[in-house]
Amino acid sequence: MQSYDMKVDFSNFFPQLCFTGFVLSTFAYYRYIITKADSLNFTDLLWKVFITGLITTLVSLAIQLFFSIFARTTLVESPLTVNFFYNILVGLVVIFMVSTLVVWKRLILYQKSKKLLKLWSLFEVTLVASMLFDFWGVQFGETYFQLALALLGLFSIILVFNLKWVAYLNFKQKWKGILFILLSGIYLYHFLLKLSWFVATDMISMNLLDRVFILGLFAFLFLYAVISILVTLFNLPTSSVFEQKLKEAIDFQKLSQSIPRGETKDQTYEILLESSMSAVFADAAWLEVREDAGITQIIRGLKDEEVDEIKSSIKSETIKSILKLELKKELNAGRLADDLKHSQYKSIIALPILVQNQQVGFIVLLNEVSEAFNREMVNIITTFVNQASVSLENLSLIRESIENERYKEQLKIAKNVQKSLLPTSLINNNHLTMEAFSMAADEVGGDYYDILEYEKNRFGLIIGDVSGKGTSAAFQMAQMKGIFHSLANQGISPADFNKKANAALSQCLEKTSFITSTYFDIDTDNKTLTFSRAGHCPSLFYCKTEDSVNYLESDGMGLGMVRNSSYEDYVHSNTVSYQEGDTLLLYTDGITEAKNREGEQFGDARLKESFTTHASKAPDQVKEGIKGDLSEFIGEMIIDDDYTLVVVQFKDNNNG
Repeated sequence: MQSYDMKVDFSNFFPQLCFTGFVLSTFAYYRYIITKADSLNFTDLLWKVFITGLITTLVSLAIQLFFSIFARTTLVESPLTVNFFYNILVGLVVIFMVSTLVVWKRLILYQKSKKLLKLWSLFEVTLVASMLFDFWGVQFGETYFQLALALLGLFSIILVFNLKWVAYLNFKQKWKGILFILLSGIYLYHFLLKLSWFVATDMISMNLLDRVFILGLFAFLFLYAVISILVTLFNLPTSSVFEQKLKEAIDFQKLSQSIPRGETKDQTYEILLESSMSAVFADAAWLEVREDAGITQIIRGLKDEEVDEIKSSIKSETIKSILKLELKKELNAGRLADDLKHSQYKSIIALPILVQNQQVGFIVLLNEVSEAFNREMVNIITTFVNQASVSLENLSLIRESIENERYKEQLKIAKNVQKSLLPTSLINNNHLTMEAFSMAADEVGGDYYDILEYEKNRFGLIIGDVSGKGTSAAFQMAQMKGIFHSLANQGISPADFNKKANAALSQCLEKTSFITSTYFDIDTDNKTLTFSRAGHCPSLFYCKTEDSVNYLESDGMGLGMVRNSSYEDYVHSNTVSYQEGDTLLLYTDGITEAKNREGEQFGDARLKESFTTHASKAPDQVKEGIKGDLSEFIGEMIIDDDYTLVVVQFKDNNNG
């Protein structure tokens, strides 16, 4: 049986210890530097390998130049000189190889797994352990040497095929990577030649090429460089496709995020056009959107007159209908691309831009080559346009939401205004008793009523209905209230009241607005009602002694409908007497026009009948009785107009 003598050579122990310490400290240094620089990309890492190799190679060439200049002299033939420069070269080789090992490690462990980490750890442990052979002076041909080298080779073969990082390089970066890795391989070969030259002199104290660690590391670094170059070369043809898909994904993301980032419609259109042109390599394009605010047109690579020329050269009926915003059927991707009979542009894609299923515009892409657009390109642009449509719909919804919030805030203000316009308390004295109820259909209504005692035992009473709803009606109510208080306090007749009110309102009402009203002058001393109606619903009057209900008739035209002096021709007034227990009912057309499920209106007749039923009761019971009859009639239907009731019941002031 063969035996092996592995006694330590103490004459070589200290140099080997220094060498091992230098290797380990260099490895620790570069691992710290490379690990610390987390922001470095792949080409930056390869650049570090290139620069380190360049510097160390230049120094080694300087050493070679020194030996060339002083060749055949005692200086370069001295063992001391040879070992001095050899040790410098060894240091350079170690620096380059260890720094390259750390970079290769960073690349191999990109997207690492537990299995890969464990394998790399075993490789590193084997490398470090291989340096122990040098302390025992194990030679190249010995079995332990060959086993250790074979084990390192096995690890190397498994590890060098971990090249996931290559797929993330673009075309330009791949060419740079190939160049840097190729140069690193040349550096390794250069250092191998230099070391071999020094070994051939038989004057060196330590043969680096007779060590498991160095040979195993050389093999691993060189093998990874070769495999990396080959894999990168094989990936070059697909780089442009990968980059294009990546750009499409980024452009799609831009479109998706255009609204959350607060971009406008025009900015979204710009992103859509630029992304689409890039995705299908279009030479020119234009986008057109027609909305209520006007026409938006964005043109790239074309003149305005060329757009008209291209429109006239289109053959496809589908594309023609898209450009006319007349598309009314499902799209067939094959019909969205076609050839053109144009002097410059030979291919066209046209897609509609839809917002809430309505075509609002289109995008047209052009190419100078015939049949330039395939089905995949059409699908890509369709995806972009659909996402842009979603973004535009979201923008529309956001704006609607903002407008709704603003409108709600305005309604809230107007509602507070309206509350302040209606009387907070009604008259209940020894002359008369009042009850009233008013409900707005649109949060804020245009119905108005009020009463004031402008002198002792003389009252001005009004009911009005402003055309329109919402905030506009509420503010016109405010104008009517101001006019009522100003004119009623003058004690003028109802006819004069309407004449002056019309003159005042003609100056401030919107041109399309008007107000219907009835104004009463109640004289409780003489027990008379003098009234003038301005186009408002005729009031109902209950006579207790006769137990009858009749309309208080009087012709008249709404305030603001005729805005000149001829309005006076339409003003009339009447006077009636009342007795104790008589009741006056004022109302707006929201009551008579209220509909049930069958669409039938409550109407004047039902209101009169309801009032007749309840008129002899107390005012609050009259009000609740009519409300109950109305509610029973309409059922679950919602009244879509403002409605108001005012009940005035007269007393005998002599008994009060």
